[in-house]
Amino acid sequence: MKDSVNMTLLYDYYGQLLTDKQRECFDLYYNQDYSLAEIAAEVGISRQGVHDSIARAETMLRHMEEKLGCRCREEQLQKALALICDAAGQLSQSDDAKTRSLAGDILRAADTIKE
Repeated sequence: MKDSVNMTLLYDYYGQLLTDKQRECFDLYYNQDYSLAEIAAEVGISRQGVHDSIARAETMLRHMEEKLGCRCREEQLQKALALICDAAGQLSQSDDAKTRSLAGDILRAADTIKE
C-alpha cells in the first residue's frame, strides 16, 4: 500500500493521540498537500521544525499500529465480511427455502456489522 495512503489511514485511527502541532502539520502535509515551506509559513515554525513534527507523527502512528493493530484488524474484518456476504449471497439462490431464509439472516447480520 502506498505510504501516504497508509499514513492517512493510520491518522484516521490514531490521529487524536498526536499533539495539536503534529496534527496540524500532518493534516496540511498529507490531506491538504502543502509543501514543508508552505506549512512552515502557515504554522509559524521552521521548515526543519515541520519536517521533524511530521516525522515524529509518522513514527507515533506506526508505533501505535504495531502495538494496537486497529487498522490491520479492520482490514481483516472487511475481507472476512466480504467473504461472508459473497457466500450468503450464493446461498440465497438456493432452491431450499430454509437455506434462503438463513442466508437472508446472515446478510442482515453482515449489514449491521458494516454500519
